[in-house]
Amino acid sequence: MAVKIRLARAGAKKRPYYRIVASDARSPRDGRFLEKLGTYDPNQEPSTVTLNHARVQYWLGVGALPTITVARLLRNNPDPAPAVKG
Repeated sequence: MAVKIRLARAGAKKRPYYRIVASDARSPRDGRFLEKLGTYDPNQEPSTVTLNHARVQYWLGVGALPTITVARLLRNNPDPAPAVKG
């Protein structure tokens, strides 16, 4: 099963609000997903992004591919406290 990390649209008409989700690549955009990883609200100034960095790293580690937009959001919002390997 191919897993993608992508945006699922929510919110009212002309007021988008997105959930960042891990889902099967064959599922519809706003359909069933495996896990909610965070949110993205482009309506606020500046845009707000909340992420569960541990779960995002897990999904990336098992081979999930982020979409171009999600990859940009991940790059612009790095983990504030990366795990220390020791």
